[in-house]
Amino acid sequence: MCDAGPAFSTRETKRPVSVHWPIIKRCLMSPGRVAAIDDRGPRRAIELVVGALHLASVIEARCRTRTVAVLLPTGTAFPIAALAGWMTGRAVVPLNYLLARDELQYVIDDCETDTIITAGPLLEFMGFSPRAGNLIRLEELDFSGFPEPFWPEPARDEDLAVLLYTSGTSGKPKGVMLTHGNIESNIRQVQSWVELTSRDTLLGVLPQFHSFGLTVLTLLPLALGVKVVYTARFVPQRIVKLLREHRPTLMVAIPSMYNALLHVKDGGPEDFSSLRFTVSGGEPLPDAVFRRFRERFGVTLNEGYGLTETSPITNWCRPEEWRPHSVGRPLPGVVERIIDINSGADLGPGQDGEIWIGGPNVMAGYYKLPAETAAALTPDRFLRTGDIGRLDDDGHLFITGRLKEMLIVGGENVFPREIEEVLNRHPSVKDSGVVGLHDPIRGELPVAFIELKEGAEFDAQSILNWCRDHLAGYKVPREIRRVEALPRNPTGKIMRRSLKSMLAGPAATA
Repeated sequence: MCDAGPAFSTRETKRPVSVHWPIIKRCLMSPGRVAAIDDRGPRRAIELVVGALHLASVIEARCRTRTVAVLLPTGTAFPIAALAGWMTGRAVVPLNYLLARDELQYVIDDCETDTIITAGPLLEFMGFSPRAGNLIRLEELDFSGFPEPFWPEPARDEDLAVLLYTSGTSGKPKGVMLTHGNIESNIRQVQSWVELTSRDTLLGVLPQFHSFGLTVLTLLPLALGVKVVYTARFVPQRIVKLLREHRPTLMVAIPSMYNALLHVKDGGPEDFSSLRFTVSGGEPLPDAVFRRFRERFGVTLNEGYGLTETSPITNWCRPEEWRPHSVGRPLPGVVERIIDINSGADLGPGQDGEIWIGGPNVMAGYYKLPAETAAALTPDRFLRTGDIGRLDDDGHLFITGRLKEMLIVGGENVFPREIEEVLNRHPSVKDSGVVGLHDPIRGELPVAFIELKEGAEFDAQSILNWCRDHLAGYKVPREIRRVEALPRNPTGKIMRRSLKSMLAGPAATA
């Protein structure tokens, strides 16, 4: 382990704040209730605990490392595996099955584990043979009867609970070290903010290997006794069916999922009527998706904000406090500062700058990467997010863009998201991505890549005129280029590096 990183758990703990203890306690308080449902059916609370105890005994017998990796589709097996890892005092490493094989092997090697928990034909489907000493296949284990006597390990605030690897959009994936204290504090922060109760049902459609899916859709509901409904694959028609069948009160998804739901032909407002809180996170919510969702289904999508490095939730817009384009106020215990990107000074309300975040949910650092950790965390442990935003007078946060994506056009700061929002409102444009083209005189010039709506004709001049009507002159794209499909990563985010590489191609500005 990294010398500067958090310790692994020991039995001499003085302040037990383990992530798993509240979940175990909650399950034992009402062992017969249905705690979770997935594509294979319901799981009672006691089944999760007993299953984790069985698996913990196997891990303890076979695993020789202080990390254990989990490679599972979204479902009830994932929390069983995570609980089992923590019961043995190990850090859990959720593996992203959407990564390329070389990337996945890099993560396995970097986290220094010899054990991977998996199930079914997932590895065969991926065509992946990991270099790891132990493959624990859940379907090969006997979960019947009582588990062998096993006393779950407690943990301290600073003990490492999870290594979550970033997607690797810039270089190799980095392991984000989240402690038991980080995650436990974020669960409490969210609970105090949205007041979930055992009467709620949560619809979980995000991968559990993401920080969002791990904390909000897995650990939070289990710790609070909230029933959660999982599905391994996001299929829009399947989501509508689950809404009809289970009548969830809370749904959390990313914008591309909400956009896909808009294309379900037989879905209507009645299907979404049970939802009292619908959250969009993971990436900026396009204004067009927000408006169409509210018009068609009568649902207001509330934006949230967070990063893997913050366990992850820092802001949620509560329905009663909704403001257009805001991701809400910070959760209790979260401190946000807006910093001038040139002077480093704190900025006041209404001024754009880099968002810095402090609080008990901020990561311990990047695994085995002290230089990157020092660059991300200030001496007083504020996280430099790299996101640009502003706060209003009431503390509501508005995200403007990414610092690394910011363009400097003739000395003026320009954020691609602002241009994309205008482009996406054009009647012919389905989606867009904007990047900067080097210019010897003005520094950079915006170039827009667009996907057209089905049946729409490409008229670059019309789109440029639209931009001139809605943007300052220096923000108007220098070129409009049509593409059949914008390059996206497995979670649906536009890959700007790929767009940058396409700049050398021919323009299509007609």
